[in-house]
Amino acid sequence: MFTDVGYERTTYRRSASRLTIAAHLFGLLAFILMLVWLVHYREGIEYDSSNPNRVFNAHPFFMFCGFIFLAGEAMMGYKTVKAEHSVQKFFHAILHLTALCLGVTGICAVFKYHDMWLLGLSAFLFPGSSTITRAKMLPWHVCGGRALFYMAICAALTGLIEKFTYMGIQHNREARLINFTGLSILLYGIFVDLSVALARYV
Repeated sequence: MFTDVGYERTTYRRSASRLTIAAHLFGLLAFILMLVWLVHYREGIEYDSSNPNRVFNAHPFFMFCGFIFLAGEAMMGYKTVKAEHSVQKFFHAILHLTALCLGVTGICAVFKYHDMWLLGLSAFLFPGSSTITRAKMLPWHVCGGRALFYMAICAALTGLIEKFTYMGIQHNREARLINFTGLSILLYGIFVDLSVALARYV
């Protein structure tokens, strides 16, 4: 019986590690494709530019980097990296705070162009909350985090579709680049979720 359990854990660990590697690759691919798209086809990224297009381009870039890429890395880091629990919590919190800062910058960029997590943070980052409170909050924290992660992905894909449809994409290469960027973002999200789910068995 114990041998079977050990074998299952080893199998899940291998599956989770492979999925985590795939998630990292798709995340980096999406990052590179978005960067190429915004710099090569959309005039670049510059938050303080006098060019409104460059200011707006900061919106999708920072939103992806924060609410999708770093949020996914924070989820995977907490579940898949072998470390002390306090270390896992620290890096999970740091990555999420960085993601929040980048996301807020992206939101500010879109507001400039047009001229949440607090409950989980308070329960898990600060040591004052009781073990019972943390245990009660854990399912909501996990489900809420995954829901926000997928909502960010849906928002990113919707934004790419909007650009493709309403902004007059005229080059076939740019259209294909947008499609592959969207696909990479979606696959990143799927592999992050699978990696986190399988890592529970490790």
